[in-house]
Amino acid sequence: MERTIYDEDHEAFRGSIREFLEREVVPHLDEHAESHGLPRDFWLAAGKQGFLGLEVPEQYGGMEARDYRFNAVLTEELAKVNMTLPSCVGIHADIVAPYLVHLTSDEQKERWLPRFCSGELLTAIGMTEPSGGSDLAALRTTAVRDGDEWVLNGSKTFITNGGSADLVVVAARTSPEKKAKGISLFGVDTSSAGFSVGRVLDKVGQDESDTAELAFDDVRVTDDDLIGELDTGFISMMQFLPQERLGSAITNLAHAAQILDETIAYAQERTAFGQPIGSFQNTQFLLADLVTRVEVTQAYVDQCVLAHTRGELTAVDAAKAKWWTSQVQNDVLDHCVQVYGGYGYMNEYRVARAWRDARVTKIWAGSNEIMKMLIGRDLGL
Repeated sequence: MERTIYDEDHEAFRGSIREFLEREVVPHLDEHAESHGLPRDFWLAAGKQGFLGLEVPEQYGGMEARDYRFNAVLTEELAKVNMTLPSCVGIHADIVAPYLVHLTSDEQKERWLPRFCSGELLTAIGMTEPSGGSDLAALRTTAVRDGDEWVLNGSKTFITNGGSADLVVVAARTSPEKKAKGISLFGVDTSSAGFSVGRVLDKVGQDESDTAELAFDDVRVTDDDLIGELDTGFISMMQFLPQERLGSAITNLAHAAQILDETIAYAQERTAFGQPIGSFQNTQFLLADLVTRVEVTQAYVDQCVLAHTRGELTAVDAAKAKWWTSQVQNDVLDHCVQVYGGYGYMNEYRVARAWRDARVTKIWAGSNEIMKMLIGRDLGL
């Protein structure tokens, strides 16, 4: 079914992204996997193309698109290459960006945003902790007032871009007695004394990304590093999480759709018992099922993109999109591996790497179980 949410400007933007990826990224994918990270050259090249500042005002070097559909197009094209690109770029340009654009002072914008857009200042967000997982209200990292400064102590884990970030938006407890209402956000320079990167984690998939543990040992920050008002960090995180979950949904579906297209082509070419495997009824029925699931899901995600573009996407609808697309993605890719047979289990085949890469999508950005809880509560249950 033809998609109608994008116009000529969006499709022209899509073309520029594809050209960039073919030129700057695809030839180096093996290098990214071997080094477990995206090199700074990638970020600088992406910044030069304007891909990192879609939400940033022009006065700070951004494109100020004022249209989330451009974010969605970028996410889709990155996801067609692999899961790492929309994950790493998404953290910086789609997840951290709203915090730096909407919550910062003029001085902070001048300090951070121009280099954020150029790729000179790479960012990450420090929410998840070893003991908390999806329970952001239970975080233990603390920021204690000491004269004109704050002293940060604690740790974060599963932090995308954690090994290479220059600035981390850190959620810390500033008023413990207020529980969830006592959390604040700080922009922490990773060159600060007391900040350290622990392990760059050995993941099942997404070899190209540097997912790391972070530690804060008496890291000193000031009120000039406070992002937003004191003790409003949890509210801000809840405000911006729907965009993160929508970005996850867009990624999940675009990734699955690309591998499914490649699997259909493989089924037309691969022969068994003297005929293409796609000619067997079982394969035909399976692929018909998978294509239908993807296209029907795409219709819902597209409506979420339009709603978010209008500023109307609810947290509950974002939760529906996030959990459902991750389930569809994992189901589709598992079947695609089966179509490839033994080759589908070989890392040299994209379908195998895609299958590994996708498993985490049912966990990150809030586990699927948490998403269902949000939906259930909205039902009055």
